[in-house]
Amino acid sequence: MTSIESSNHKKAKALKPGSVRPAKELCSECGLCDTYYIHYVKEACAFITQKIDQLETTTHNRPRNLEDENELYFGVHQEMMSARKLQPIEGAQWTGIVSSIAIEMLNRGLVEGVVCVQNTKEDRFQPMPIIARTTEEILAAKVNKPTLSPNLSVLEQIEESGMKRLLVIGVGCQIQALRAIEKKLGLEKLYVLGTPCVDNVTRAGLQKFLETTSRSPATVVSYEFMQDFRVHFKHEDGSEETVPFFGLKTNILKDIFAPSCMSCFDYVNSLADIVVGYMGAPFPWQWILVRNDTGQEMLELVKDQLETQPVMFQGDRKPAVQQGIEAYDKAVTLPMWVAKLMGVVIDKIGPKGLEYGRFSIDSHFARNYLYVKRNHPEKLEAHLPEFARRIVGQYNLPE
Repeated sequence: MTSIESSNHKKAKALKPGSVRPAKELCSECGLCDTYYIHYVKEACAFITQKIDQLETTTHNRPRNLEDENELYFGVHQEMMSARKLQPIEGAQWTGIVSSIAIEMLNRGLVEGVVCVQNTKEDRFQPMPIIARTTEEILAAKVNKPTLSPNLSVLEQIEESGMKRLLVIGVGCQIQALRAIEKKLGLEKLYVLGTPCVDNVTRAGLQKFLETTSRSPATVVSYEFMQDFRVHFKHEDGSEETVPFFGLKTNILKDIFAPSCMSCFDYVNSLADIVVGYMGAPFPWQWILVRNDTGQEMLELVKDQLETQPVMFQGDRKPAVQQGIEAYDKAVTLPMWVAKLMGVVIDKIGPKGLEYGRFSIDSHFARNYLYVKRNHPEKLEAHLPEFARRIVGQYNLPE
């Protein structure tokens, strides 16, 4: 970046808290507009200018192969696997693979800092982005915060600190904005560790979900929507609670998800170097996608700490997707005994592994396509990446 470019963006002023964001109601609160990098928001924001197709080629040196079903769904990648740590990190969301990669990169001097998200002292679910410089600070960020998080709000600190090698952990909308301004950061090397992301909420929306769904909302430590078609809650006392998807009060919860998440087509974090999540692996394993050589370098740091197995798939997602589209659109809520019975049956014969991943993508892309078409029809053509267009084209969608 030239000194003139640096001077120009530093003249830009971050928006004040409470100000209307350039993306308006579609803002995902990624944090970019909280910095002087707001100068680039029209080109960088995933909800103003959708550029996944272009940025994939720039980031991975090739576009995704739309004729290969795995790449159509999961993006550019060199390798996929299921994995779990041989010695899990206590209190991690799953076994701690994300934290372990970050710790190794910092301790080996590959990076000078790690952008990650801790929580505030007052609220375990209120995100607090930081640049971690110690193992302890990384471990304090373990466990997902399932709310909108301004990860990129720390970007000014990166430039002002003089850091040249950085690891950023984030979700798709944050990473698209980051990739769009990557060359403006003055870094020698940027590493990106992504997590899959779908259906984030505001803090108030999260509270509504917990109070509507869990037996003990105040003690929930973490939760995930899992492949057995149940929401798995972990509580403070170590106990686990499961609630079947089909028993969720859809009529009450339908409107809690952020409009940005209802307009997103990058569930799998297409622009990260490596992605670690759960959606393509059997319970309780994690799913790893290595997208490029940088991602491979990151995985090698922890490979001797992992038990791995090939990815698998089982079942046929399409009937369940088609039924789910219609049920969601009509806000159908089943009696709990019916929901539990359906959960048992689907757990036996339903989609698993990569097929569950495709089920989840199909379901959410169809729902989001309808949301954009109905609420922002003027954006639909430019906002829909080609891979998403092909995926939703497989289904009969309501008007």
